Amino acid sequence: MSEQEISARKEGRKLKLPRAVGKGRQVDPKALAEIQSLLGSESRQKDLLIEHLHKIQDAYQHISAAHLVALAREMKLSKAEVYEVATFYHHFDVVKEGDTPPQALTVRVCESLTCEMMGAKDLINSLENALGDDVRVQPVPCVGRCDKAPVAVVGMNPIEHANSAMVEEAVNNKAIEPEAIYPINFEAYLAQNGYNTYRLCRDGTYKVEKVLAAMDDSGLRGLGGAGFPAGRKWRIVRDMPEPKLMAVNIDEGEPGTLKDKYYLDRDPHCFLEGMLIAAWATGINEIYIYLRDEYAAIRQSLTEEIAKLIANPPVEDMPTIYLRRGAGAYICGEESAMIESIEGKRGMPRLRPPFVAEVGLFGRPTLEHNMESLYWVRDILEKGPGCLTDHGRNGRVGLRSFSVSGRVNKPGVHLAPAGISMQELIDEYCGGMQEGHEFYGYFPGGASGGILPASLGDVPLDFDTLQEYGCFIGSAAIVVFSDHDKARDLAVNAMKFFEEESCGQCTPCRVGTAKAVTLMEDPQWNEDLLQELSDVMIDASICGLGQAAPNPMRSVIKYFPEELK
Repeated sequence: MSEQEISARKEGRKLKLPRAVGKGRQVDPKALAEIQSLLGSESRQKDLLIEHLHKIQDAYQHISAAHLVALAREMKLSKAEVYEVATFYHHFDVVKEGDTPPQALTVRVCESLTCEMMGAKDLINSLENALGDDVRVQPVPCVGRCDKAPVAVVGMNPIEHANSAMVEEAVNNKAIEPEAIYPINFEAYLAQNGYNTYRLCRDGTYKVEKVLAAMDDSGLRGLGGAGFPAGRKWRIVRDMPEPKLMAVNIDEGEPGTLKDKYYLDRDPHCFLEGMLIAAWATGINEIYIYLRDEYAAIRQSLTEEIAKLIANPPVEDMPTIYLRRGAGAYICGEESAMIESIEGKRGMPRLRPPFVAEVGLFGRPTLEHNMESLYWVRDILEKGPGCLTDHGRNGRVGLRSFSVSGRVNKPGVHLAPAGISMQELIDEYCGGMQEGHEFYGYFPGGASGGILPASLGDVPLDFDTLQEYGCFIGSAAIVVFSDHDKARDLAVNAMKFFEEESCGQCTPCRVGTAKAVTLMEDPQWNEDLLQELSDVMIDASICGLGQAAPNPMRSVIKYFPEELK
């Protein structure tokens, strides 16, 4: 008998002996070897958990229980932590022990607002009948190609304006990789005097105060939806203690939004130069770019272009740049949820204060920006604030990148004066309504921005102009619908989206969205109960998802009462 056992017996207590093995499922040697091979020499640091989960998903088209346990061992994390992160994100197919893995190939069909208007339900039904049991057909939220609706994604290859025959052909031809895009590359950008403005900042030609003043004078505001003045944000972060970080949000998951994709498809280095200037002006040496997983071709292109930039830096001591991959969670478009995801966690919004400018990524002061906000920085410094302030309409100032989809002849991203009305945008930029369709209503700010009728098509579209109507412009994601559509059906679609994308952290949002869907699917809406439910969601939800989710429903009650009779 050991001394510990003798002592325990004298004291009348039971000696707790060490377990011969750990609790729960044990590590499978084969799975561990596969994980070690996938990770290679890459770091096992905790914030790379989601990156490493992607490696497993990409290699095996699912994540088995054995691989989860092996990954936890390799990264020195608890199995529970790895499991809860893997099961939080839509793009990870976690297979429990004993369950059958999904089919090797998945065809994802967008069922959000514009795609539903353009026949997504019929496409889904057709593909389920045509593709058989060897291919999984999965309805999914917005994939960021609303101007090409309906959209299916075969593996990672998007099929725009999709029909059943096109998707079947892509499946049969094994066309599962993303098509390459050809933006202005690093060499072409340098040939156009690219990164010269950044050099002028770094060599002292441009003083920090001059740059901050130009940002203030331009009136540039956060273009991810919040609209916070960019110059003021830079000043706040500049005054914070070092070390500081930057987090760039390219997780545009709002149904109807495609502007970030539009600019990255064409000129990624304009954004990267603006990003580096912002880092210099605020005293930041590490930058994290968070890109939504649906943009596989952009990820491939951006990875290559960042590598060229790092290999041939325009100045010495350039900030370190990390590109992180989202995993299909709309909530990660919220700045604090994005930061949680970058840290390798579930994308749960944080309670505020403190704000991310004070306590952000890895607990450090953080400059968080939408991609498009940074895209305009170079032009503001090279051309002056007038490149934005010289434009505007109906008493408003600036330019807006409107993502327009729906029943118009020319959907897409249209750069137009701030304050333009919906009717003017349709007539002057979108080529009018499609033949046989009469303008009936529109979402001015994506699924969360509410719905307005055509009778309010002359309201100026800008920050702060739509609140009196119970709506907001957000990221300027506009979905136009016609007399062939019903506002109540589109509102139900939007609420189902929010139910699916709620992170589940707070009860008003988690339960409220689900209850709202049930009530809204009734032929006769209980308007009093829906109003009461929406009040609770708006007042008590932690973040903007739950607070804005009732907007489409409230708009239908206010502006489309004839549809509820």
